[in-house]
Amino acid sequence: MEKSAILLVGNGRLITREPQQPLVEDGCVAIRDGLIAETGPTASLRRNYRGAHFIDARGGLIMSGLINTHMHLYSTFARGMALKDAAPGNFTEILERLWWRLDKVLTLDDVYLSAAVAMIDCIRNGATTIFDHHSSPGAVSGSLFRIAEAARLTGLRSCLCYEVTDREGPEVAQQSIEENRAFLESCKRSGGDLLRGLFGLHASFTVSDETLEACRRVAADSDAGFHVHVAEAEADQTKCLLKHGRRVVGRFHHFGILGSKTIAAHCVHVNDIEIDLLKNSQTLVVHNPESNMGNAVGCAPVLEMVRRGARVGLGSDAYTADMFESLKVANLLPKHQTGQPGVGWAEPSEMLFNRNAEFASACFGRPLGTLTAGALADLIVVDYDPPTPITESNINSHLLFGVSGRAVRSTIIGGRVVMLDRELPGMDEAAILAKARAAAQKLWQRF
Repeated sequence: MEKSAILLVGNGRLITREPQQPLVEDGCVAIRDGLIAETGPTASLRRNYRGAHFIDARGGLIMSGLINTHMHLYSTFARGMALKDAAPGNFTEILERLWWRLDKVLTLDDVYLSAAVAMIDCIRNGATTIFDHHSSPGAVSGSLFRIAEAARLTGLRSCLCYEVTDREGPEVAQQSIEENRAFLESCKRSGGDLLRGLFGLHASFTVSDETLEACRRVAADSDAGFHVHVAEAEADQTKCLLKHGRRVVGRFHHFGILGSKTIAAHCVHVNDIEIDLLKNSQTLVVHNPESNMGNAVGCAPVLEMVRRGARVGLGSDAYTADMFESLKVANLLPKHQTGQPGVGWAEPSEMLFNRNAEFASACFGRPLGTLTAGALADLIVVDYDPPTPITESNINSHLLFGVSGRAVRSTIIGGRVVMLDRELPGMDEAAILAKARAAAQKLWQRF
């Protein structure tokens, strides 16, 4: 389809998330030049755009693509891999025995392949934008650019960063700073609507004051926010207090790391003072419920954060590519944690559909997460024939209890059809997966 041509996606229940008309029963979206041109009833738009290419939703849901604000594409090759040591007994041991060993043996080709297959999985599950946090200390230089290659191949809208840490020594830390700088500058020149960057940091307990200050200076030159793990485990706070005399959020606030362009992932072990610092700085806290449960680090006080006015989004931390799954777990976890079945109903949907969309819209410079004229044309078609009526007031309940990522039939990003009826046009998915399996086997031997 030519870029200037009109694409219509219609004959479905259209969820616009616009206050004036959040639901159109037989709705349609008109797409031109990668943007939403118009929405309305299917019959009306088909009359207005005669001859336009038409994708039939066949009565399914037409809705905005999902946004994942904390992802680790590089973790893909850990799937099915057996540890050679004893099972980790705490979060620090999980890092030392799994992730810090895996990332060190990644090659640039591994980085590309692991990103490509994970991005395909995101597309298949209806995610159209991700915020990735990357590490490959044995192959730092060029790593973000290889991930960007995978983004261009798959069409997945991606905001990338490289995690700076001192755990591999000053030379690797400096390479990491330079990789962030180079990629941020590249995005300004040629990122288009598909690629953006943040400045990556690992976590407070692996980054010195000197390195933090160096990162702050370079990020300021690029006008970039940060993407950093914050108080994921209690050990992060303990080490910060012992070494720096501050708690983690206070330390990052002191160095100017917080702000409206910054992602603070996890924030499981934060107190009221830290919540207020996050709120007042407009930092986006990203909740990753499945990861926090799997790593046994606790339950982030997200309900209290939302109550106090902090911005809280939703991520998967690579535990899944299915953000509908993350939504479900985010709904369940506070109920389990508090023993109160009545809590946590509204907040997860607010995180996924509103806060993620706000942050992504600011990052990419155009509206995302809404189907309204002028927004980036990122949308999905979902197979869902509801057993009960869908109304403006119960849309989120239907998505929570009735939909999973595998129900996504078609995915469109920036007006490009990247999946149609579960097929990825123009992409040899089988060949990519075969190359990934071969690369993973070699990585497991090096691990």
